[in-house]
Amino acid sequence: MHDLIPAPRLVREGEGEDFVLDGRTALRAGPGTEEVARQLRRELPTLPLLPPDGNETGALVLSLDPALGEEAYRLTVGAGRVEITGGTAAGAYWGVQTLRQLLPPDFYRRAGAREARLRPVHVEDEPRFAWRGFMLDVSRHFTPKDGVLRTLDLLAAHKFNVFHFHLTDDQGWRIEIRKHPRLTEVGATRPRSRVGHRDGDMWDPQPHGGFYTQDDIREIVAYAADRHITVVPEIDIPGHSQAAIAAYPFLGNADVIDTEALEPWTEWGVNPTVLAPTDAVLRFYEEVLEEVLELFPSPYVHVGGDECPTEQWSASATARARMAEEGLSEPGDLQAWFNRHFGKWLAARGRRLAGWDEILESRDPRTAPSGEPTADREIPEGTLIWSWRGYSGGVAAAEAGHDVVMCPEQQVYLNFRQAEGEEEPAPVGYVRTLRDVYRFEPLPPRLAGTPAARHVVGTQANMWTECTDTRQRLDYQVFPRLSAFAEVAWSALPVPEERDFADFERRMTEAHYPRLDALGVNYRPPSGPYPWQRRPGVPGRPLEGPPPIV
Repeated sequence: MHDLIPAPRLVREGEGEDFVLDGRTALRAGPGTEEVARQLRRELPTLPLLPPDGNETGALVLSLDPALGEEAYRLTVGAGRVEITGGTAAGAYWGVQTLRQLLPPDFYRRAGAREARLRPVHVEDEPRFAWRGFMLDVSRHFTPKDGVLRTLDLLAAHKFNVFHFHLTDDQGWRIEIRKHPRLTEVGATRPRSRVGHRDGDMWDPQPHGGFYTQDDIREIVAYAADRHITVVPEIDIPGHSQAAIAAYPFLGNADVIDTEALEPWTEWGVNPTVLAPTDAVLRFYEEVLEEVLELFPSPYVHVGGDECPTEQWSASATARARMAEEGLSEPGDLQAWFNRHFGKWLAARGRRLAGWDEILESRDPRTAPSGEPTADREIPEGTLIWSWRGYSGGVAAAEAGHDVVMCPEQQVYLNFRQAEGEEEPAPVGYVRTLRDVYRFEPLPPRLAGTPAARHVVGTQANMWTECTDTRQRLDYQVFPRLSAFAEVAWSALPVPEERDFADFERRMTEAHYPRLDALGVNYRPPSGPYPWQRRPGVPGRPLEGPPPIV
């Protein structure tokens, strides 16, 4: 039995003798697969390259076949060799990840077994969704560079191809911007942190900080590219911006609050402190994004665009003057004004705006009649919507012709608790078990079979880190649920009620948990948390009952 996760489209047992992979196994890289071969030799360092005139018997052969889909691959073990053929280099790389799962778990260790017997098998595979993403929030609690690289390794092992890098928020600015050094000199460190959920009253007095230099970012982006993962940066505008305002007080609404007294926020939740709608603020963030575009080749730049309270704008004479100048009828229209500005700015530079589903509410009263749905007219063409508040935002965006990444919070926010009971560390939100994640369906039933369905380009799981301040706690929240989500994103599964969770659970127990063990992942055990994974007394905010489907 080949216990592969995510499950391939087709697996067929072969005939003949086993293939022995050992130090004598040579590697041949056909045209276009050279980088895949280099990456494979980093993961299986005993593989020598086969000379151009060498006999392929007993070899591992990489090749491309343009007749296959872009990320599709074929893997055949038999006839005295292993063949991996991809539609592109990405497909060949995913075939390599499947080969790694055919080997014993110890092959995931950095030292150990380097000899294995592979039974004859033929695999044909391709992903269901083009966008298979994971978002990591490094603003609330910072993940050092080596932890980000480790995350990319784990994503690659599960055939994810997008890493959404949440780099800025109220509690910390994590990316070096050379033109504006105070963003990291001031904005990257907060004086203390609340422990647990925002409703609690426990504090860690240790200052918390950290940021990535531009060289760090280049390394992360290159490391991801080697693994066929696109890194999508997020720079929050116009809400979630107190760390930036603390560094440069003119960015805030200084005629309403004392922006000079601000520091990176020590609370969790939605912050009333937002950017001022001035030309100086627009130019500042253009300069930030100019450096971001140099670092990230991603066609998408995420600007947040979510959870932006309007109280400060309502009280600000400067904001009211901007509203009058732009013909805006209410303070909330300023959030859409920011979105439109940066959408056009990015489009002029060949990039596409991405944002949370609040950007659907953009409306320019100069061109759109009041009360008329305007998502299809006011958001720049090519905008990518993250549907996080439920399915409805994604449905509206897809029906309006915008591409959508489905990530509804009540289904795929991995910071939510995994089980009932007091043993769960800092329990937050509704219970989302491994079974629940496995039965998540990214394509809303309303869109199934309609032309709008093609706009659901993929799906993403999100990890917010208010309550996870160490790598061990991050692992606990993310795994094994991310393994289930990987199968949802990649595999052509039946409808949720017909999915064979028992077989998935068996594959996890018999094969995938040992792989995670070899990779050093501190996942939540099926029987519940180990004593050292619990956090007695750390407040959470559990919500009871089934989560709403909205």
